[in-house]
Amino acid sequence: MVDFDLRSANARLRASNPLIQCITNTVVQQFSANVLLAVGAAPAMLDHEADAAQFTRISSGLLVNFGTATNQQFLAADAAIDAANEDSKPWILDPVSIGAVDFRTTRIRRAANSSPTAIRGNASEIAALAGVGLGGRGVDSTDEVDAVIPAAAELAKSAGAIVAVSGPKDAIVAHFDGADHVARLDGGHSFMPLVIGTGCSLGAVTAAYLVGATTASARFEAVVAAHAHFKVAGETAAEGARGPGSFSVNFLDALHTITGDDLAGVHVESDRVESSAIDAEAIDGAQS
Repeated sequence: MVDFDLRSANARLRASNPLIQCITNTVVQQFSANVLLAVGAAPAMLDHEADAAQFTRISSGLLVNFGTATNQQFLAADAAIDAANEDSKPWILDPVSIGAVDFRTTRIRRAANSSPTAIRGNASEIAALAGVGLGGRGVDSTDEVDAVIPAAAELAKSAGAIVAVSGPKDAIVAHFDGADHVARLDGGHSFMPLVIGTGCSLGAVTAAYLVGATTASARFEAVVAAHAHFKVAGETAAEGARGPGSFSVNFLDALHTITGDDLAGVHVESDRVESSAIDAEAIDGAQS
């Protein structure tokens, strides 16, 4: 079991003001940039193939999201991923809409085989990437988080990445020290899936939290901290929100005002499973 120090993870992010390069979907670029600024990071939506790699060497971390990918973005991602790996910088893959169409699926699988630090998606996307599902309906999930945790564990081992599955109860899965580790946390609000960009921007914030995390357990903690930040902000933003529009504004404010003390109060269930795969009984028996 990992003892999470989410307060310190938040303090590291705020102190470092990491520059996060986002090769991401055009629908969410502005929202993702605002979210990064709100949590204490700096955004850069630089996605041209001619200078993507050079900028990756300047940046602190990288997000790759092929939601509305162009040929330019595919080429930029290839170059940026190579540069991030060469410089040992954290990079996140968001496999948005994998399984929906063939070419996108092929390109996402290629990226997943290129040593991402973390993979973040909804349950259907993670299942499809792990080879046990067909994918979601567009950006929507048609699978339950708990049902895909075994697949996420296998993906974590095969890709060498921390795998985060978003849903009403997020699950973060990692394999290190010869064991599978699972963390789960409640929170957020039902308005969150009604605001385009919440999931995509979570990938960017995950990259920001991973900057400076140098050990396997620290990286696991960083991904948990990013998800906790979003969960607490979602709950806070819902107070006084009349619908998705007012929630969206409140959400940015909440992301900005959340402190390390707020994150320290988040209840995280965690489990360490000494086996090659995670079974349902092990997950159901997870203890805090």
